[in-house]
Amino acid sequence: MDPVRNPYAPGAGQRPPELAGRDRELGQFEVTLERVASGRPERSMVLSGLRGVGKTVLLNALRSQAVQRAWGTGKIEARPDRSIRIPVAQAVHAAVREVAHRHRDPDRVDAVAGVLKAYAVRTTLPDRKGFAWTPPVDVPATRGRADSGDLELDLLELFTDVGSLAGDLGVGIALFVDEMQDIPADELAALCGAVHEISQQGAPLVVVGAGLPHLPVALAASKSYAERLFRYVAVDRLPREMADRAWRVPAAGEGVEFEADALDELYRLTDGYPYFVQAYGKVVWDTAVGTPVTLEDVAEAAPLAEAELAIGFFGARYERATPAERDYMTAMADLGADGAAGVAGDGPVPTAEVARHLGRKPQSLSPARDGLIKKGLVYSGERGSVAFTVPHFGKFLRAR
Repeated sequence: MDPVRNPYAPGAGQRPPELAGRDRELGQFEVTLERVASGRPERSMVLSGLRGVGKTVLLNALRSQAVQRAWGTGKIEARPDRSIRIPVAQAVHAAVREVAHRHRDPDRVDAVAGVLKAYAVRTTLPDRKGFAWTPPVDVPATRGRADSGDLELDLLELFTDVGSLAGDLGVGIALFVDEMQDIPADELAALCGAVHEISQQGAPLVVVGAGLPHLPVALAASKSYAERLFRYVAVDRLPREMADRAWRVPAAGEGVEFEADALDELYRLTDGYPYFVQAYGKVVWDTAVGTPVTLEDVAEAAPLAEAELAIGFFGARYERATPAERDYMTAMADLGADGAAGVAGDGPVPTAEVARHLGRKPQSLSPARDGLIKKGLVYSGERGSVAFTVPHFGKFLRAR
């Protein structure tokens, strides 16, 4: 079939042609936007799940909903080696810019811009880490507002003022934070504290975060009330019906159909993980000779799709690990191969079992485990266990 007409999109964070299986989350956020804009209390939202399940895609779709309702929006991608002060300032600047041109009081807009500038430039704390930025606004920085150097207090004052500016227009401000688990623990606590106070005030500002499965645990550890502060949404693989929809709907738009046994095999190969759904769909399209797509087409395409994933999706991550870290991950994969140590598939693995499998003391493996966690290759959802952040990673390692 014509590769130019291939409708599948297996890119990082790239929205697929059919965003299947996320209708509930999109509907919930529509309600959140309506309630907050009308002054009714509503919680912010946190998305969590493995890599490749479409968290970033969903985060961007939620942002699009806010934009369509004329909200001011900004997005942050957290990094473990960088404070969030300046990224938040940049995101808030983008959000204010989206609403400021509609505001009828330029003095009020300038006042908020002055607070934003103070937040960004007037702090003596080492929270820039070599990253400086000044908002491109022609107003002086306000004194005594959002410039204390206490991140929680400064965020609260900044959020209060920008939320109030948007509220004048009957809309709100929405900040979207990707890789939220990478925010340093003290700053995550400050962000939660500011969001908590904002929600009590009823200010029209929401924060939507996305991160790995242990993000809810990290939030709860940062502030005891975080478990009630956010609406938590677990983003997981697609059920069979939704995976079929993700393959069929885009293909139907190009006049192509799938045979039932071809869809059976595709779901068996992908387990419904959205990135795999798109990756296999793209390769199958390029391999098939015409419509309908058959089981034989899928069988011919599968090795090509697996080879692509082995290089880009799995291989790139494996190459980032040190030899000691690779040994640690290989032990995790071995333990998950046949249910050893009570492990079901590639689920969480007791760290004590990894040590026993490698013939090492648990303390000696701490650097390897911590290195893998920092690189985002494994996560610790509960004390004494680790799991892969990437679906099918254990299967990939066992095939090496």
